Amino acid sequence: PRYAIHETRNKKVARSRPGSRAFVPRAAEAEAEAAEAEAEGDARVIVITSGKGGVGKTTTSANLGMSIARLGYRVCLVDADIGLRNLDLLLGLENRVMYTAMEVLEGECRMEQALIRDKRWRSLALLPISKNRQKYNVTKDSMNLLIDILRDMKFQYIFIDCPAGIDVGFINAIAGATESIIVTTPEITAIRDADRVAGLLEANGIYDVKLVVNRVRAEMIKKNDMMSVKDVQEMLGVPLLGAIPEDTEVIVSTNRGEPLVLKKKLTLAGIAYENAARRVVGKQDFLIDLDQPKKGLLQRTKEFFTGSD
Repeated sequence: PRYAIHETRNKKVARSRPGSRAFVPRAAEAEAEAAEAEAEGDARVIVITSGKGGVGKTTTSANLGMSIARLGYRVCLVDADIGLRNLDLLLGLENRVMYTAMEVLEGECRMEQALIRDKRWRSLALLPISKNRQKYNVTKDSMNLLIDILRDMKFQYIFIDCPAGIDVGFINAIAGATESIIVTTPEITAIRDADRVAGLLEANGIYDVKLVVNRVRAEMIKKNDMMSVKDVQEMLGVPLLGAIPEDTEVIVSTNRGEPLVLKKKLTLAGIAYENAARRVVGKQDFLIDLDQPKKGLLQRTKEFFTGSD
């Protein structure tokens, strides 16, 4: 009843959103093309976007990129958030940014000089678009050129960290992408923006779209104080890639410049990011059941001998 106001809009969304019944053939075709491209060695170009700022796009980009690099793939993270770049901070590479993609486009350096290789995993590289230039200096053509150069360098996965909003920065960031991951939180403001972004992606020919629901709090969902992951997915009509629980370790990992997935003792959010990364590369994995509390060794042993769940 609380979400009845969205029922009429949801019916319209279901008819026009990738992942809904009307778009299953087109979405399936896009996924098949992505699998074929990967089999042929071509790069998969995935833009990570949301519309609303502060929902965890950059954190998702860093953790998915690092996880896929650890699986043995060559990954490039493109920070397209011009003027407000933060991806280098999350990876601990902020002191190594000497050149950017703008210098590459202007002929001042080679792409290999602008790429920053992660010391922990050499198969992961970061490409900042710009240090301080304005958004209008980066066009759709220049983004397409950069992506073509990265393809020629044999990267298998290229993730574009998209800026917030739906202005020219967003349009330029999605120019070279063929797939998208929408990041949102279970808040009505973030969901409305994500819905708008999904429509824009579709209008720009990006039909292979997946959803990551971030900052999920199971205890609030049980009290009906927060929308469930299923509610969010049904409102957007986009296939679910992963649900990431709220985790205070995100702040710690950001300050240390170390993605969650690199922690020796993974938190629930770190496991969720790793599972989402495995699903991106086509490995089957289960979604974390956020409704079930973690069980200790004694409880698991007792259940083993008693046969109870």
